[in-house]
Amino acid sequence: MLTKTEKSFSLLFLCVLIAELICSNVVSLFQWHYITKPAILIILIIFFLKQREHLDHFTRKIALFALVFSLLGDILLMFVNTSSNFFIGGLVAFLIAHIMYILVFLKNRNTSKVAIPFIIVILILASILFYVLKDGLGGMLIPVVIYMFAILTMLTAAFLRQGCVPKHSFIFVFIGAILFLISDSLLALNKFHEPLPFSNISIMFTYAIAQIFIVFGVLKQR
Repeated sequence: MLTKTEKSFSLLFLCVLIAELICSNVVSLFQWHYITKPAILIILIIFFLKQREHLDHFTRKIALFALVFSLLGDILLMFVNTSSNFFIGGLVAFLIAHIMYILVFLKNRNTSKVAIPFIIVILILASILFYVLKDGLGGMLIPVVIYMFAILTMLTAAFLRQGCVPKHSFIFVFIGAILFLISDSLLALNKFHEPLPFSNISIMFTYAIAQIFIVFGVLKQR
């Protein structure tokens, strides 16, 4: 399922991710967090740039934009304790990243695939999450609703690739999209509902694995 190059990169990626999880949770090492966190997306972008030549121009360009805006979002969210504007900026950056991923996924959508049952299921789950969050959203209500719509659309677009791309490409992207949704849901619960135990670890781990799965999946499409 993974090529030799992908396996080697996965080891490097996991090492950087583990370094970030340690640095962001150990007070004496926290200053390194400002290096290890962006390093996760930086090395993923470099890997994508080196491996993307077989992809069409549109996919190469738009997927790169998704990764770059994700990196920007990561950087902005590192400074949320300084100003709430950094959270808004991070939210906007990730919103754009999701839109870019939607465009990439829809380029290979299966027009004959029925998505209504899948959409109903994720809307039910999203409604439950929104019900839990709504009292704590305050002025962030509309931005969060827009963001939720974007990530649900991204997940649906990933689902619609089934049958139009190689099986491994579909599986990687779809799992990545689910993990992205889980990561963002944990982040929302932690920020707008109540602090979650080990939230720094669970949010970052699911997010990072989501990104590498999506990249691997896109690279495996033909």
